[in-house]
Amino acid sequence: MKPVSFDATTAECLLFTYKAGLLSRVAHDLKLRVERFEIAVDDQGIHARFDASSLRVVCARAGGKDDLRALSERDRREIEATIARDVLDARRHPAIDFRSSTVAATVAPAEMQIDGTLSIRGRERPLSLLARREGDRAVIETVIHQPDFGIRPYTAMLGALRIKPDVAVTMTAPWPD
Repeated sequence: MKPVSFDATTAECLLFTYKAGLLSRVAHDLKLRVERFEIAVDDQGIHARFDASSLRVVCARAGGKDDLRALSERDRREIEATIARDVLDARRHPAIDFRSSTVAATVAPAEMQIDGTLSIRGRERPLSLLARREGDRAVIETVIHQPDFGIRPYTAMLGALRIKPDVAVTMTAPWPD
């Protein structure tokens, strides 16, 4: 396989957070984008590095749909700062890393099984991913359980407003030939 690499100009990494708690009606589900990352694919496998300080709020979501008007620019900046400072501790842990241990074709012709290790905030956990082909793109969807990486999900108002511990992640990149 010819080595290839991807970044935010050719690939996309989106995260989806979900609200919970008694006061969840005043909060928002969020769609976030990782603005700086690099993915390298070669015969040795896949290595991806994501800049923990580069998560940006795309928009709020309501009923599973994007709500582009729900958040002010100030709200977005505050959320982004909270994620970098309090959730990911990006100063001490500037990168989120994934390194594959195996990449194998599945029985389905347009799928690949990717097993490896994900490192967030200095904690490593095994992660199994299924990449499926959609046109000329590879699509990977997974769920990250924040407490597995020592992350206490965001809470406010004595826990009456909180973010659920599971964060959905969708990654798209050109399908490697």
